[in-house]
Amino acid sequence: MAGETPPRGEWLRRVGWLIVIWAGSILALGVVALIFRLLMNLAGMKS
Repeated sequence: MAGETPPRGEWLRRVGWLIVIWAGSILALGVVALIFRLLMNLAGMKS
């Protein structure tokens, strides 16, 4: 029925997945940034 709240365990599982996806996206962004930094250093673009 509409408006019913899911059981506590189901809610925690959904929030857990949200946190895992968020952390994975942050990790992937960091990896991409490190690759770009490495490529820029190899091209002689050092700060």
